[in-house]
Amino acid sequence: MKQIFLIVLFMLTTSMSGQSFILQEKDKQIHFAAGIAVGALGYHWSYKKHGNKTRAQITAMAASISAGILKELYDNRTGGTVEGRDVLATSMGGALFTITIPLFQKKKK
Repeated sequence: MKQIFLIVLFMLTTSMSGQSFILQEKDKQIHFAAGIAVGALGYHWSYKKHGNKTRAQITAMAASISAGILKELYDNRTGGTVEGRDVLATSMGGALFTITIPLFQKKKK
């Protein structure tokens, strides 16, 4: 759990070293929300199937990162703009979900 927190902290601080905070851009806010949604779906599916919080957290992070990368690959194929910051914003959404939601989840008996 501490490692995930450190990764999120690293992502937030590196994104703030530019001209503006990454989530001030409307496009990045949408990517952030998509990361939360995909992370939630991945977490729910994995936890329901395996009953293991750690495994579900890993699935949620992998799902949100994958969604960000797949969206940028789609943009590349359709002539859109490919931005690494979009993947970062999507991953940040997944990380936020992955860290906070399990804290409030009841233990499975």
